[in-house]
Amino acid sequence: MTDETDLDQKPSEGSLADGMRIIAEFVHTLPRKPGVYRMIAADGEVLYVGKAKSLRSRVAAYTQPTRLVTRLMRMVSATATMEFAVTDSEAEALLLENNLIKRFRPRFNVLLRDDKSFPYIVIRRDTEWPQLAKHRGTREPANEYFGPFASATAVNRTLYALQRAFPLRSCSDGVFSTRTRPCLQYQIKRCTAPCVGRIEKPEYDAIVDDVRGFLGGRNREVQQALSQRMEQASAKLEFEGAAVLRDRIRALAQIQSHQSIALPSIDEADIFAAHLEGGQICVQVFFLRAGQNLGNRAYFPSHGKELDEGQVLEAFIGQFYEARQAPRLILTSHEVGERELLESALALSAGHKVEIRQPKRGDQKDALDQAVTNAREALARRMAERGTQRQLLDGVARVFALDGPPERIEVYDNSHIQGTAPIGAMIVAGADGFLKNAYRKFNIKSEGAAGDDFAMMREVMSRRFGRALKENPDRDEDHWPDLVLIDGGQGQLEAARQVMSELGLDDIAMVGIAKGPDRDAGRERFFMPGKAPFALEPRDPVLYFLQRLRDEAHRFAIGTHRTRRAADITRSALDEVPGIGAGRKRALLNHFGSARAVAVATLDDIKTVPGISDALAQKIHDHFRGGR
Repeated sequence: MTDETDLDQKPSEGSLADGMRIIAEFVHTLPRKPGVYRMIAADGEVLYVGKAKSLRSRVAAYTQPTRLVTRLMRMVSATATMEFAVTDSEAEALLLENNLIKRFRPRFNVLLRDDKSFPYIVIRRDTEWPQLAKHRGTREPANEYFGPFASATAVNRTLYALQRAFPLRSCSDGVFSTRTRPCLQYQIKRCTAPCVGRIEKPEYDAIVDDVRGFLGGRNREVQQALSQRMEQASAKLEFEGAAVLRDRIRALAQIQSHQSIALPSIDEADIFAAHLEGGQICVQVFFLRAGQNLGNRAYFPSHGKELDEGQVLEAFIGQFYEARQAPRLILTSHEVGERELLESALALSAGHKVEIRQPKRGDQKDALDQAVTNAREALARRMAERGTQRQLLDGVARVFALDGPPERIEVYDNSHIQGTAPIGAMIVAGADGFLKNAYRKFNIKSEGAAGDDFAMMREVMSRRFGRALKENPDRDEDHWPDLVLIDGGQGQLEAARQVMSELGLDDIAMVGIAKGPDRDAGRERFFMPGKAPFALEPRDPVLYFLQRLRDEAHRFAIGTHRTRRAADITRSALDEVPGIGAGRKRALLNHFGSARAVAVATLDDIKTVPGISDALAQKIHDHFRGGR
């Protein structure tokens, strides 16, 4: 349990002395108890979130300038007020700290820039014929989950090989229940067609058990059993069956061949390997489950330059497991500060004991060394890419006569088919490449705008920058663009420019990019307010870079449009009836077979549907008979 205490303070003038004075005024009122503190700027921005074993002692340290590095001096100078939360234990304080860091993204904290959930492989047991599939999101108790896998690529590769080895169904229940003959998956031997009775239930369940055994760590046992069955089939001259088993063994070997790091002696563990160079750090995370490597992912957290690998890892691991369950063992390449506290906090969250270990020898040390090599190589690639990206941004500044290389470029595009399902799309790029968590879509709402590219562009720009001005009128945050690219010619650019002028944002550079004659990529023309259209040399690297930006915006717009159009197509007439949710809609469709059948049903028939009250039945009947 936590006890929130919000203390207001008059904003400071931004000097170190003022910041320390404001903090000192809080110190005398703070208890010597564990908790979390927030340092807040005059505009309400959360600058830093920290935990403390004793709030009074920890906060008092910020009033001693000799103990502050340059970064902390800047933070204290910007502090106008503070907020506190008292917790029952230091472990609870650590969990709350990580939760608040994820919520507020304070710029003086180590920040893990990742909100994606990890995929799993699921064996669905809530159906008569278990399904093998990829899964993200909430887990159902009735099903079996294996993972997490580091990426969609890792789980897709494993699923592809598993379906060759263990031909279980991967189709949805809706497809499965309506099949009248085997599908293509059966033809290419990746399914046994239980939908049409091509396999007996005991035989199918045996395959399910093999999959469970392999994913559960009994891979050698499963492979040995398959080898024995293959030899027995061959001895009985059942060569076709032996060939099937041979292919399964090869598929399992293929899965294991992708595992650069594997520790058969460990049931489950996560490996965190860090490499720091040039003020930047890479943390490689490997997932080991049932002795198998389920992939790895590289992270590049932002951090203060004075922090070393162990300090970054301490903050990183806490945030990494803020919304995930930690395994029983965590291996780290560097000694983690406050290790016992972190173990206690993770155990409190996970519901089981968690050990953090830095092995010094043996196969675990060898695995960590290999993970560190991965981190070093990933950081070198990123630094090289960022160097190239910086050169391209310098080129963009030169081509468009900007004051300096743009830190944030926003690209806008629209998509529709003859005015249906119109959407606007915004993608963002900067020194780190595409910033996909900053992408935005806009469902066009204005009457008459659908199908009118200029009107759609005006709506998108009005909504994007109108809201930005409302939320941040001083424009002092980092999510304002230095350059706006419009996918289109003079007309689209002028529509966007008029909106920006009305909002008083004439100082943001705007450029239209249109394909050349016959929509020939490579002969793009660029439009800028007050300037004649121009083109770049066909082999100019800046041209390729701008084409990539435009193509990414187009890809995102088309994909978003298709998603909306598919949703519109699958909408039922029942969705328009007030009071009809997913459950009642399913009950009506199960009873009548289609929305059209509901529309022509009598009132008495509708009343017989389970879960449909007399009043709701009347409402449904009136809706379809024009009585609404």
